[in-house]
Amino acid sequence: MIIFYRYLKGYFRTITPKKFLLTVLFTAVLVFINYKWGIEYPIKENHHWPVSLILFFLFYLFVFGAAYFIQFAGNNNREHITNKKTFFWWLLLAAFLFSLKMIHWQIPYVDGSKSWGKYWSITLQWPMKLLLLAVVLFFIWKMDRHQKIFWGFSKNFDTKPYLLILLCMVPLIVIASTQTDFQQAYPKLKMVSFIDHYTNTSWPWKFIFEICYGLDFISIELFFRGFLIIGLMRFAGINSILPMAAFYCTIHFGKPLGECISSFFGGLALGVIAYRTKSIVGGLMVHLGIAYLMETAGFISN
Repeated sequence: MIIFYRYLKGYFRTITPKKFLLTVLFTAVLVFINYKWGIEYPIKENHHWPVSLILFFLFYLFVFGAAYFIQFAGNNNREHITNKKTFFWWLLLAAFLFSLKMIHWQIPYVDGSKSWGKYWSITLQWPMKLLLLAVVLFFIWKMDRHQKIFWGFSKNFDTKPYLLILLCMVPLIVIASTQTDFQQAYPKLKMVSFIDHYTNTSWPWKFIFEICYGLDFISIELFFRGFLIIGLMRFAGINSILPMAAFYCTIHFGKPLGECISSFFGGLALGVIAYRTKSIVGGLMVHLGIAYLMETAGFISN
């Protein structure tokens, strides 16, 4: 835990307080607008997926681009983005890739059962989106001579501090599980509770669902801490962390308000750790642990 404290202390000594406060204010305004009038829900629930894809792309490009503008506006050339042309294309690709992840993929089913087709359509979203992301990032990684390790999948980390972070999260999750909005959102297993009526033994299907749900967090860490921090740090250095945190917060707009707000600071902390360790494996371990703790807490509280 001490080493993480040093990482964070060093980070806040490095960045300009004005950048931090402006990024927090910018993100807070977006959070207020979303939970007051709605940004994410109308886009995601649009029945025409090309429209949803375009709207998500424009929204994420605005968030990511504006957050980067805050980092570099008025720097008097003391800090700048290296190789701006390549950086710009990475920015567009980042917004487009996650927009693809956010829309619902209609997966065809062949067994003639509408209910089981619905189950597989829900469950297979996560592994298929992870596969797409991994394939795209694999080709980028192969063409990028600056990275020897695949987007931070390095074993060079100590598990004990990450386990302590996870332990510290337990009481916070227990408290959160008493809130109505948390109970409405978790466990995610409720999404496939309808299969109880179509099988005598539902637990294997629910287990498959939970495994696939966990795969989504590999996508999240690979994209946000791997692609957006370890990938973009060579263009923007330590200034890549705050835009990632702002972007990361906006993908939680459909979650309970407390979870959305905390995601900014949690994403910031994981970003700092990934930046310093050049590894996303420890952060992935924490993220998966928190996800399944929330599933457990949601199951118990309901």
